[in-house]
Amino acid sequence: MDLERNSLVATCHWIGQRGWCPATGGNMSVRASATDAWVTASGVDKAHVQLGDFLRVNVYTQHSDDPRPPSAETGLHTLLYRLDPNIGAVLHTHSVPATVLSMTERSAQLVLQGYEMQKALSGVRTHESTIVVPIFDNQQHIPSLAAEVERYAAEQPLPFGFLVRGHGLYTWGADVATARRHLEAFEFLFTCELQRRQLLS
Repeated sequence: MDLERNSLVATCHWIGQRGWCPATGGNMSVRASATDAWVTASGVDKAHVQLGDFLRVNVYTQHSDDPRPPSAETGLHTLLYRLDPNIGAVLHTHSVPATVLSMTERSAQLVLQGYEMQKALSGVRTHESTIVVPIFDNQQHIPSLAAEVERYAAEQPLPFGFLVRGHGLYTWGADVATARRHLEAFEFLFTCELQRRQLLS
């Protein structure tokens, strides 16, 4: 597991260098066990995060023995770990394309079609597939937002990411490397889709 945590630290630095988590925004986590996850502490600059900046949190109670507060959005991470035991890492970023698309798309989902990069998402075999990214309205009360995500997941499988309107992207994978690949794919897709819409407007 130390290997996965070290991989997550490196991924956080990579994310920070790309400007996808400005002003200490975003939060990252990796599964520690069936019941626990390592979650970034609140207010940590992701470009400079270290191993000691992760707090061990119970995914069922959100309790941590660490006196520091975990990220304010820890409840969304722990929900995802509870929903799917195959999830090994969760990344939450605040990039410009993800934020702008989530604000300009009026429906409750962003539909992506025809991009070759869609095949970077696990299980997607062709650019002819349709990728549906749910969009949830932002709110400060994370338990309520988590409940909305849980209701959605009860009716249909969650894809490998969702957007929070005016906020950013959550994506995940079986391990840090897979979550990082999904993040890079989504960011590419969002950038393409945003530019396509701008050219068509």
